[in-house]
Amino acid sequence: MTLNRPQLRSGRRETGQTLVEFALIFPIFLLVLFAVIEFAFVFSGMLGISYATRDAALMAAEAGNGIGADCVILRAVDNAVSAPAADARIESVIIYRANPDGTEISGISNRWNRSGSTSCPVGVGGSVPYTQQTNAYGESYRCNVLIGCPTDAAGAHAGLDTIGVRVTYVHQWVTPMGGFGGLGGSGFTLTQSNSMRMEPIL
Repeated sequence: MTLNRPQLRSGRRETGQTLVEFALIFPIFLLVLFAVIEFAFVFSGMLGISYATRDAALMAAEAGNGIGADCVILRAVDNAVSAPAADARIESVIIYRANPDGTEISGISNRWNRSGSTSCPVGVGGSVPYTQQTNAYGESYRCNVLIGCPTDAAGAHAGLDTIGVRVTYVHQWVTPMGGFGGLGGSGFTLTQSNSMRMEPIL
C-alpha cells in the first residue's frame, strides 16, 4: 500500500502541471485561431473590392460619356461585392481621370459616399444608395473619341481618357481580435483601385 502513494502524488503533480501548461498555451492558441479567421475575412474583402474596381472600371470604359454612366459604375461595384464581404461596408467610390499608366490625375474626380440615395437618369432608371460629394469629372467631360476631344473643364484631351475607380471599404472585426489581440477600434479601412482606357468611338 505504501508503495502506491508516491505514484498517486506524482500523478497529481503531472495533472496540475498539465492544467497550468494548458492555461498558458490556450490564450496563444485562441489568438492564432482568431488571427487566421480574421485574415481569411480580410483577404476575402480585399479580393471582393479588387474585383469590384476591375469590373466597375470596365463598365466605366464601356459607358463612356453617356448620361447615367456613374449610376452604371456604382451598380457594378455593388453587384461585384459578395459574401462574406458586404456592399453596405463600402465607404466611398471615387471615379477619376487617370494618366495612361493608371495614376490618378489630381482634382479630376467624382466622389460618391455610401449614404442616402440618388435617382438615376431616365434610360438607366432606379436609384443608387450613394450621394455625390464632388463632381469634377462629369460624365459629359469624359473623352471616348479616338481622335481626341475639345478642351473642357477637365482639361485638353489628346486622345481617349483613361478612367479609374477607387473603392474604400471598412472592414469590421469578425472575431474578438480588436480586444483580445490588443488592436482596438472597430476595424480598419481597405482601399483598391483599377483603371481602364475608354472604349473608342470613331
